[in-house]
Amino acid sequence: MVKSVPDYFASMVFNERVMQERLPKQTYKMMRQVIETGRRLDRDVADIVANAMKDWAVEKGATHFTHWFQPMTGITAEKHDSFIMPVEGGSIIMEFSGKELIQGEPDASSFPNGGLRATFEARGYTAWDPTSFAFIKDDTLCIPTAFYSYGGQALDKKTPLLRSMEVLNKQALRILRLFGDTEVLRVNATVGAEQEYFIIDKEMFKKRKDLLYCGRTLFGAKSPKGQELDDHYFGAIKDRVKAFMADLNDALWKLGVLAKTEHNEVAPAQHEMASVFETVNISCDHNQVTMEVMKRIAERHGLACLLHEKPFAGINGSGKHNNWSLSTDKGVNLLEPGDSPMENVKFLTFLTALIKAVDDYQDLLRISVASAGNDHRLGGNEAPPAIISMFIGEELETIIDSIERGIECGGKGREVMKVGVQVLPRFFKDTTDRNRTSPFAFTGNKFEFRMLGSAVSIACPNFILNTIVAEALSQFAEELGGGGVACIDSANN
Repeated sequence: MVKSVPDYFASMVFNERVMQERLPKQTYKMMRQVIETGRRLDRDVADIVANAMKDWAVEKGATHFTHWFQPMTGITAEKHDSFIMPVEGGSIIMEFSGKELIQGEPDASSFPNGGLRATFEARGYTAWDPTSFAFIKDDTLCIPTAFYSYGGQALDKKTPLLRSMEVLNKQALRILRLFGDTEVLRVNATVGAEQEYFIIDKEMFKKRKDLLYCGRTLFGAKSPKGQELDDHYFGAIKDRVKAFMADLNDALWKLGVLAKTEHNEVAPAQHEMASVFETVNISCDHNQVTMEVMKRIAERHGLACLLHEKPFAGINGSGKHNNWSLSTDKGVNLLEPGDSPMENVKFLTFLTALIKAVDDYQDLLRISVASAGNDHRLGGNEAPPAIISMFIGEELETIIDSIERGIECGGKGREVMKVGVQVLPRFFKDTTDRNRTSPFAFTGNKFEFRMLGSAVSIACPNFILNTIVAEALSQFAEELGGGGVACIDSANN
């Protein structure tokens, strides 16, 4: 009997459902507080969680555990240790302690560290991030962790991302308190990441040494057929690629990745996968897992997955669309305009904070997406230009312009789409278009940052975006009498 997707979704994830089943009631309650409010985890609680996590993982066939972290290489790293522990009589038991769960010791001098560590100063630490669930991959329990040097310097992508989430939460709450909102306890940046990629035949790939060694073609004739006819975009997915996508979805769903959308992209052999919104930390973790799984599944199908931003000249390159928004723990999207955006002062406050942040720190946003591969892509074919600009749509632009000029904005009601066919259902036009010339565009209830490259982690653009928005909110709060310090300093500390 074939299992339905809800039956096996996140079957390889030690998530809240599993915790509730396997942890004592009080321990589960404490873990919920750790995840939802950032409460510090007690060591005795960690011992209970570690034992339950080990039992669950062993039942799933896991023999090893690893602190899964994201050094500044742009990919993930892991050191595996088995659960075995010797006992008298030459036997073993399977054991996993709270100390092993909380802390690991990798080599901090052999990873990129900006010269902070010499070879003889090698010790570093990984620290468990309980806000991102552990998962099983290749019979190994993977525990998402942050990575530090012996001196406490952050040497990874997760640490600054978590710091930026904290400072953004702090400043967003200050603004909400000024609006009289005392019920919201946490504000999270949420991200839905779109991942573009190319799929080509593995044997053809192996014949191209430039693709093999550089990830992109360096020479050769132009393809006899490119994307001139736009017939590949949203076209019927070929059987071989569809089989790859089916296996990819199956693997990602087991790991709790909310893989949602799949389609042919504009360039021949180019495709896209998009996931549902999650907190930015988990979205980043899941995107790293996605890139790894994509390459592995492609190999099984005799295919090669190319994540380079511009593997072929003259056609579209691949990027990531980073759909960013702010949500409260009550489920409210702070970038949702509502039916009357001109009267929604809370929404307008967060919107103008974003506009100010991008205007003040556009250089940081540009740097956050800069790479050799991505700079080949930006400005070419469908990709956005390398210049930072924002698009908010005609309606919001009119509202902001009226506020700035001090005049009344009448606004206009929602417009019904008219296509001249009676049988088609009625629906309303969106208030914003999909502006392909803007790398930072408002798309209804979120901003789509379209400059990210397909091969790199989404962490850096997001921790910069979180921090600069927090800085703008901090300035707003101070001007309105909220007090406090500038948050770029807070994030650095």
